[in-house]
Amino acid sequence: MTRQVLIAGGGIGGVAAALALGRAGCGVRLFERAGEFSEVGAGIQMGPNVVRVLQAWGLADGLVDVAAFPARLQVRSATSGLELGALRLGDTARQRYGAPYATAHRADLLGLLLGAARQTPGVALNLQHEVTGFMQTADQVTVQCSQGSGQQVLNGQGDALIGADGLWSPTRHGLLNDGPPRVTGHLAYRALLPQAALPQPLRSQHITVWLGPRLHLVQYPVRAGDWLNVVGIVHGAAPSSADPQSWDQGATAADFRNAMAGTCTPLQDLINAMTDWRRWVLCDRQPMRGAHEHARGRVALMGDAAHPMRPYLAQGAGMAIEDAAELAWVLSQPELDVPTALGRFADARWQRNARVQARAIRNGQIFHASGLVRWARDRAMGALGERVLDLPWLYAGSQAL
Repeated sequence: MTRQVLIAGGGIGGVAAALALGRAGCGVRLFERAGEFSEVGAGIQMGPNVVRVLQAWGLADGLVDVAAFPARLQVRSATSGLELGALRLGDTARQRYGAPYATAHRADLLGLLLGAARQTPGVALNLQHEVTGFMQTADQVTVQCSQGSGQQVLNGQGDALIGADGLWSPTRHGLLNDGPPRVTGHLAYRALLPQAALPQPLRSQHITVWLGPRLHLVQYPVRAGDWLNVVGIVHGAAPSSADPQSWDQGATAADFRNAMAGTCTPLQDLINAMTDWRRWVLCDRQPMRGAHEHARGRVALMGDAAHPMRPYLAQGAGMAIEDAAELAWVLSQPELDVPTALGRFADARWQRNARVQARAIRNGQIFHASGLVRWARDRAMGALGERVLDLPWLYAGSQAL
């Protein structure tokens, strides 16, 4: 019999899971609380480990249409402007890992996944349905949804429930009841602008990471290279009016300029050229401590619902896409009952996700270092170059994928 899988959440992770599971022959019903599928935020980086999965799903041509494929990642000092180190991407990444490094607008990636999911037999995508609770027995799982009117309705049963409902996941609360995410003490600011609207010296088709004490900024092309995405992260308390659950809060350009005061002229020129800044409060959780945080019985968590992470390794959405591929693999094995299959998924994924979470935290400490740690970081990048910046353990992918 075809397995029926319910998915809570219609962001990149949830839609990726719907596509992967549908391609694997499962029946899929996805429930998204919003009235349309959309992604807040702007850019997303995808290492070769992620691009390979998208290519395996038949999305290679579509990705070429919407993404950029930078040939180089450079790290520069935010105070002096000097280059500290560089990593070759482009053809070098293809040769090393079988796929390129890509950058894209989050909405473009979601649109690519949505288009493929909608064409996949057995996949039903339901808007204005928020999964607020679930019940599971030995034989099935039932979700409870709140529709757009707020009326509580039961939306049927399935063989498995996948919680892809993000950082503040109701599914996680029902499964683990382990409290809210933690506020990190870091604030992120983002801006997006057509490259044609920028002075020529500020246009770029590379990834550039600027490192400074208690701050960093990253810029890279999106939308086939036609737009430039800029994200800056600084230490600081959230304003009292800030909602930690919102990823899209208004911020004045002066707010961010003040936070980046003291940085070098080229970086100041870039910041001043970007006119519309948005802000969000960074939250995360401790790295995963065991497979039990990924799945119990017929319910599994994926993406930010399972392992929210700081953006200092650019792998949050990437790990969700890897999760989706692993879920499709285990649930396509007819000899495994659903709890066993989800247990296999949890065993296969939790240590890799925990490692990425921990490395992201460590990267943030290194990126924002001062004093002797900063000096040692800069010397290491200069002396070791690509051996510091390349990440074979990450970009080669997990064994199962």
